[in-house]
Amino acid sequence: MEKLVEELLRRIGEDPEREGLKRTPERVAKALKFLTSGYGQDPKEVLRRALFTEMYDEMVIVKDIDIFSLCEHHLLPFFGKCHVAYIPKKKIVGLSKIVRVVDIYAKRLQVQERLTQEIATAIQDTLNPYGTAVVIEAYHLCMMMRGVEKQHARAVTSSMLGVFRTNTPTRMEFLDLLKTGGSSLR
Repeated sequence: MEKLVEELLRRIGEDPEREGLKRTPERVAKALKFLTSGYGQDPKEVLRRALFTEMYDEMVIVKDIDIFSLCEHHLLPFFGKCHVAYIPKKKIVGLSKIVRVVDIYAKRLQVQERLTQEIATAIQDTLNPYGTAVVIEAYHLCMMMRGVEKQHARAVTSSMLGVFRTNTPTRMEFLDLLKTGGSSLR
């Protein structure tokens, strides 16, 4: 990978031997390995390792999960917040595992739409809850730095499965809880 970055530097008109660029191929390779480390992890296995039997059947929400991913079209970052909810059916999962699943899928080359669906599907398939909902709000550098150059445009995607798709009051409760956001903890 380092040789490819070195060649890329040459092709854009730079000198890879210039002082500021000498270690750039090594740094870029290391960064890309980290930013795409989600390919080496199984999100469903992460969830399975932290399942607990519990007779809780109310909505569980983990809000404001920071996401950072790379757009597969331009290899430019997109970043924002992910909100995940599920309604347990006999099984709950450690809350940090929901965050880990978000990170695993985000650390792959992505489009926001697929990222949203992958997170929701992994939780729905593994926990078998009454329903799962995911909303992602993100800024895309491919729209901010190039192309349309709109710095304040934000993309919002959702995936509603189970009762979040079939039961309007349940879906609205989730979306209302995302809007309220107020917390005495902040």
